[in-house]
Amino acid sequence: MDLNSPIFLIYFFVVLFLLVFVAIYVHNLRKVKKKKQDTIGELNYVVKKFKLDKKRINYKKEIRVVALLDSLIIASVGTFVTSLEIAIFLQLGLGFILMLALIYALFEIYGRHLVNKLRRDDE
Repeated sequence: MDLNSPIFLIYFFVVLFLLVFVAIYVHNLRKVKKKKQDTIGELNYVVKKFKLDKKRINYKKEIRVVALLDSLIIASVGTFVTSLEIAIFLQLGLGFILMLALIYALFEIYGRHLVNKLRRDDE
């Protein structure tokens, strides 16, 4: 698949939409079963790394943002790596490296955004 073709973009957005829909649906289904708001690992990581106050975070809203970030990472890495015409083990290796790099980078940016957001709310 050519990276400049519109089919590539359509494929990316379809995969992204499906992943976001499934992530939010599964989270809401889990919440309905437990009848309480539950935290997730990604948000716990950001809270611990940036030493944020758990009581001031709106978990319902932030879990949706985390689901969107996770879906964006998976869709972009999956779409990009499968479009390359290389051996499957190289695709897997490249996909793994890209996924780890994007997870670290995007959650670092997201954590800094939360720090600034909570700091603005104090003022």
